[in-house]
Amino acid sequence: MTQPPDPHRPDSAGPDAHPAARPGEGAGTRAERRADEAAAIRRRWITLGELLALAAVVISALTLWSNWSDRQDSRADQAATARRASARAATLVLVAGAGEGERLALHPAASDQTVQRQSVRFPAALGLAPVATTGEPRIEADWFAQALQKARARIDLPDDSRGDEQLPLLIETRFLADGAEHVDLALYDLGYTIEGRLLRGHRLTLRGLSLVRRVAPASGAAALDARWARLFARPAATRD
Repeated sequence: MTQPPDPHRPDSAGPDAHPAARPGEGAGTRAERRADEAAAIRRRWITLGELLALAAVVISALTLWSNWSDRQDSRADQAATARRASARAATLVLVAGAGEGERLALHPAASDQTVQRQSVRFPAALGLAPVATTGEPRIEADWFAQALQKARARIDLPDDSRGDEQLPLLIETRFLADGAEHVDLALYDLGYTIEGRLLRGHRLTLRGLSLVRRVAPASGAAALDARWARLFARPAATRD
């Protein structure tokens, strides 16, 4: 049978007894050692607590940085979207509606744009002054029909066209988009057909409008005449 520990024998102390005294160690020394051990335990707990607190601070800082970064990315995306929308609003493309052959009504391809005024300029070879419109963008055959027929005759082009032919135009448009006024200057090709009729002259029919490219104000006239020269070059068989 197991005997209970004898309290008068140091080597028979139970599991809850204080550590055995070291040789030559007095009661005061033992108390100091126990105090040191207790302090070491407390320091270990304090160190663990500090680590947990530091981890919490780091996690909080990372969370704040992530939220800030997300907000910055969101703001950058919104700004980029706004810039693209503004660029689209400021970009004008004119299209022609259904006409009667002698007149083309023009309107922006974008529904949120409104044309205020236009100036239509013709190639120098036609000898015509620009035509201005206000509030009703359009192109009329009467503006240039006779001058175009004479120019075609000078370079021996046939009376009857095959398919659509092209007349370059320089169109300056002032328009509204998002409440702001913009100015667009672009080179367009006007599609047309011409038919020679016995005793009744020629008939010019307007077909449509096609954007060539945008031009700078300083180079617009030169670009217009250069395109005229390319489209209306004298046929090789009739050149001197």
